[in-house]
Amino acid sequence: MQSRLHSAKLRSVKEVLHLSGPDLQRLTRLSGPDVQRLLRAASSHLRGSGVCTALQLLRQKEQFPEQHQRLSLGCPVLDGLLRGGLPLDGITELAGRSSAGKTQLALQLCLAVQLPRRHGGLGAGAVFVCTEDAFPSRRLQQLIAQQQCLRTDVPGDVVRKIQFGHQIFIEHAADVDTLLECVREKVPVLLSRGMARLVVIDSVAAPFRCEFDQAASALRARRLQALGAELRRLSCTFRSPVLCVNQVGPLRPRGGQGQGGRVLTAADPDLDPPGDGIRGGAGCGSRAAGVSGAPEGRGGGTRGSTRSTGQSAVFCLSVGGERVSPALGITWSNQLLVRLMADRQRPEEAASAPPRRTLRVVSAPHLPPSSCSYTVTAEGVRGTPGTESC
Repeated sequence: MQSRLHSAKLRSVKEVLHLSGPDLQRLTRLSGPDVQRLLRAASSHLRGSGVCTALQLLRQKEQFPEQHQRLSLGCPVLDGLLRGGLPLDGITELAGRSSAGKTQLALQLCLAVQLPRRHGGLGAGAVFVCTEDAFPSRRLQQLIAQQQCLRTDVPGDVVRKIQFGHQIFIEHAADVDTLLECVREKVPVLLSRGMARLVVIDSVAAPFRCEFDQAASALRARRLQALGAELRRLSCTFRSPVLCVNQVGPLRPRGGQGQGGRVLTAADPDLDPPGDGIRGGAGCGSRAAGVSGAPEGRGGGTRGSTRSTGQSAVFCLSVGGERVSPALGITWSNQLLVRLMADRQRPEEAASAPPRRTLRVVSAPHLPPSSCSYTVTAEGVRGTPGTESC
């Protein structure tokens, strides 16, 4: 058989498998059964040693380093919740009410990404796209000054050598067109040159707040899909995590339902939860308009659940009896790899202690639903040990 293959000038498995059975039979002048045996042997060689189980993949991390690499959040408790940090492929959403600490965590990630790989970073800078408020430069300088206090696991000389402020590239995008242009034209340049390995958008809902009313829902859905597709392409091409901060809004009863048997709804699957302020109206132009009008709970507890509305399954977080859900609807949800939700207890409910904050894993292909408490201090965001729960 080898001599026949040599005479036919077939020198690789790839060349054999590119030919059909009759073509192989004509070129090699082998019999039909011999050709079938040749194809099976070539296929077996290409496939390798049969089935590989998930346990084998877990035990062979050194053979699949990229699949298991993460960007550390800079805190062992938060990293434990996310099994190492943010995945390098795909979009991670961080949704939550105002003052939950979403921007604080985003800034902390912009510093963590600049650390060497052996300390959980990626050795590169970050792109921070502001769509609503001005960039919090004063808070960033405070976090930079406190890095050695927060990252006690990193040698001091390593932290001192990094010029953190020089590797955070800030863009402002007040509308959807500017945001798409930034993601398509400016961000790829920084990623391709290795100057950045993290993309942060704070917040993704703000540009869509005033540009689209309910009559333009189809156009808005297409714009959301275009944004999500471009962000996923950048993440997969450059192996760079993308963090999108999102707002939340209250779920309200569907029209025609009484208070006793009310049905919670997120309206059209491609629209926001009703009443979240993202479409415009009274909340348009105000800070965190998608959250500021939401009634806050009195009990202080939080609990996640999924309610089926007949149109789509909507995740909602119960905050003291009030149910809230991430903005931008199912069109945006379908673009995400990981969805996280952050919540903050009201100050009057916290007595003398600082308000409690909770970070919750809503959905992820590699994580179970779980949560932990965290605090925001001058040093940064720290998870509270012993508060992890599933």
